[in-house]
Amino acid sequence: MPRRGARVQRSAAEWRARAMLAIAAAVLGTLSVSHSLAYMMRIAAVEHAHLLAPWDGRITALLSAKLSGPEASVADRRRADDLARQALQQDPTAVPAVATLVINAEIRGDTATARKIFTYSEMLSRRDLRTRIWAIEDAVARGDIPGALRNYDIALRTSRIAPDLLFPVLITAIADGNIRAALVRTLAARPAWGDQFIAYVSGNGPDARATARLFEALQKRRIVQSEGATAALVTRLLTEGHVDDAWRYYSSVTPGVDRRQSRDSQFVANRATPSAFDWNLVSDSGIVATIQRGERGGIFDFSVPSSLGGPLLEQMQWLPPGSYLLEGHSIGIDQPDATLPYWVLHCGEGRELGRVVVPASTQNNGRFSGHFRVPADCPVQHLILMARATEQMTGTTGQVDRVRLRPIGG
Repeated sequence: MPRRGARVQRSAAEWRARAMLAIAAAVLGTLSVSHSLAYMMRIAAVEHAHLLAPWDGRITALLSAKLSGPEASVADRRRADDLARQALQQDPTAVPAVATLVINAEIRGDTATARKIFTYSEMLSRRDLRTRIWAIEDAVARGDIPGALRNYDIALRTSRIAPDLLFPVLITAIADGNIRAALVRTLAARPAWGDQFIAYVSGNGPDARATARLFEALQKRRIVQSEGATAALVTRLLTEGHVDDAWRYYSSVTPGVDRRQSRDSQFVANRATPSAFDWNLVSDSGIVATIQRGERGGIFDFSVPSSLGGPLLEQMQWLPPGSYLLEGHSIGIDQPDATLPYWVLHCGEGRELGRVVVPASTQNNGRFSGHFRVPADCPVQHLILMARATEQMTGTTGQVDRVRLRPIGG
């Protein structure tokens, strides 16, 4: 009998233990589900996430960050500070909580405390964007340009959304020569965001001339801008009427050019994204114009359907007043005299300064030449190859493998 009683007692104890384990498992399961749900909600509904998992320092830190936003009241910031301290007790690595304390201290005018807390943030992580932006503003307030750019660099390397926030601010600052020089040094180190910034500033910089100075300085550091960035900036400068700045920048990235003559006489550049100072193809309404590789350089090839005419090739000029000679060589042009293509030099406003007809290629071994005179009241010009309509079924076809406009005697 004693043995049977012991077995009954052990059985009852086992059931109690099992019940307690089941309850504990249920509690843990509930907590686990709550925590998982809270973590999923932490971005979209951080308040609810905090209610589900008030012990999670990461979620508590995010709530403190939300309460310390730009529109926060004094009471909001007080509660945000309390939550931030609680978050750091729960998780000493909760960087958003540190950011909250930094920002709130700064807003209260306690910059010294903000800087001390920022130092702690630096020890934890350099990836928090809010503290990095505060550090940028703090450096700017102290006139510490290298320090500001160091924090720009860190933010842009560690945050995917930083370019959207910081590029617009940074491009407005390059008008300052000191900031521009420091930025050149930063970009010369080839940061991962450098190419993205160069492409952005070429089309978006509020001061196109300051952007040109930046790019010229980068060119001296052998940081080559893409063709797209170069063309975009030249276009902006010309659109704003800064022809001299446009040429200065273009010449800095295209060594050896001379404003007194046309460029790329043998079509060897063949840029995918040409600027206005390069050869620009015109392919429209069935006209086909291309620049191809040839035996001795490049060849401009064109084909124009019958009854059509118009521009084929164009290059902007910035010629000083004076007399100029146009000379070149064609291949395969065979048209009646009245429908032969011709070169025309226009003033910027459209006034025609003269024409040079391209004769049949069988004449003079394909060589052609002619003269233009640029008056003093024509600061900008456009050299254009024009096709004329013809009734020939084959239309107009041909090639030009050399053309050059230069000052007479030059």
